[in-house]
Amino acid sequence: MRDEVASPRRVLDPVQRREMMTRFRSVDTKAELVLRHALRSAGIHGYRLHLRSIPGCPDVAFIKWRVAVFVDGVFWHGHTEFFRPGTLGAYWDAKIEGNRRRDERTSNTLESMGWRVMRFWETEVVANPPAVVELIGKALQTRGRSGRID
Repeated sequence: MRDEVASPRRVLDPVQRREMMTRFRSVDTKAELVLRHALRSAGIHGYRLHLRSIPGCPDVAFIKWRVAVFVDGVFWHGHTEFFRPGTLGAYWDAKIEGNRRRDERTSNTLESMGWRVMRFWETEVVANPPAVVELIGKALQTRGRSGRID
């Protein structure tokens, strides 16, 4: 019988962990910046960023047309190709599952308030911004926004 060797885990004290976690951006991520640039390039304006007055604080909110756009990070929001439950331990399983449940509650709350909620994975936004912008543009048009979507 072979002895199992646990993979080494770096144990951080609270100060080190806080310092490490502050390096992860929650706003103005690469994917958000790519999306905003693509929206501007397509002539889509009139949105607000990270409005705390709206449940979930959407990354992009078109208040007039009640369209809320979220750009979800693949790890933090549990994309199945980037986060596999059981591989990082119970803490991370619970953390990511909690994030998923919060996302669902937020979407349900916004929808019950009459908002159109759109969620995109960061990888989708970075890989094909025009496709994401087209979907957002179509949602805005169905909500009454006039004008051409480039």
